Amino acid sequence: MIHPSYVELMKVVNEDTALVGEEPVVNSRYSIVCATAKRARQIVSGDDPYIPNTQGMKPLSIAVQELYKSELKILTEDEVKEKDIELAEYKEKKAALKKAEKEAEKEKRKKEKEEKKHGKNNNKESINIYENWIIYK
Repeated sequence: MIHPSYVELMKVVNEDTALVGEEPVVNSRYSIVCATAKRARQIVSGDDPYIPNTQGMKPLSIAVQELYKSELKILTEDEVKEKDIELAEYKEKKAALKKAEKEAEKEKRKKEKEEKKHGKNNNKESINIYENWIIYK
């Protein structure tokens, strides 16, 4: 027998919806199988497990344990849409921030260049002033 069972996994996955009174996230074993299989493929492709002590465990067993320990969440279609919107907004903000940082860096370099230019002129002026001095012995 598989531990945890499908029934136990479904209870864990639907735990949050029972409190709110919403429709369960998972209504069938098929949803559990699809979710764990997808996560197992992610682990096989190189993603790090969300749970410790996974030495010697197969990717599917890791995925099942992640789901059972609530380290992995199955999202409804509405939640996926919300997350996609949040991700798009995050990417927009990140791009705008990166652009602003580049502009600030560009301005900083421009200012440093101008200061350097003025600094050289000041040195020339000071040299000219020293050339006009008469040194007495």
